[in-house]
Order: sequence, then structure tokens, then C-alpha cells
Amino acid sequence: MILPAARLANAEQNGRTVMCALCGVLGATEHWTDAVARPGVFTRNTDAASRRRERMNRAAAANRVLKHYAMNLADWQGSAFVLSTATGKTEIVDNLAHLWMAAERLLGRPCDPLDEELVALMERELG
Repeated sequence: MILPAARLANAEQNGRTVMCALCGVLGATEHWTDAVARPGVFTRNTDAASRRRERMNRAAAANRVLKHYAMNLADWQGSAFVLSTATGKTEIVDNLAHLWMAAERLLGRPCDPLDEELVALMERELG
């Protein structure tokens, strides 16, 4: 949908980001972070066990950051993820691209995985 110029200018003045929804429709169902069974597409892991292991490794990496926000990410049947807070709030996340937006919604505050203090803390934890 193309917004009229006046409406677009109003959205920009209010600090909102405006984007056409067509971008989400044009892409494939797979996200670039997900391994698929076709050789050479997104991954070299063409067998199911390797793809599953790769997905678990990505979830583990996300959990190393999420633990600092008292949150946890779990795989859900290899098709989505379940993001949970320590208080029991949960949200289904389709892919890792939606993870941080969902985390912020559940926390009710910004969640920056690239925060300098968080990165420094995680580096100290690794030793």
C-alpha cells in the first residue's frame, strides 16, 4: 500500500516508521537464519540431524544473551520458537529475526543484544 504524501509526512514527523506490508509477502517462507533441505541454500547441512543441530546451536547462542534479561528461547517442533520470561509470559516467535522485538514486547522495555555493557559482561563470563 502506498501512503499519500501527507499521511507519510505525518508519520515521519511523529517518529514512526512506515513500511509497506508487501515485503513480507514476496519472500519465501524460509528465513535466512533457518537451514533448509536444499543443498547450497542457507546452509551446507543437508541432512535433518545437522539442520536440527544448527537450529539448536542458534537457540543456545540467543539464550546466552536472553538469560541476562531473565528470558529463555526454546525450539518448537523445528518450525518456530517459544520465548518465555521468568514470570511465565510467552510468545511464539516465527524466526530469529522477530526475537528481539518479541523480547521487548514481553519485557515492556528495550532489549539490546548489542549493548556495550552486556557484551562486556558476556565476554567476562566466557573468561
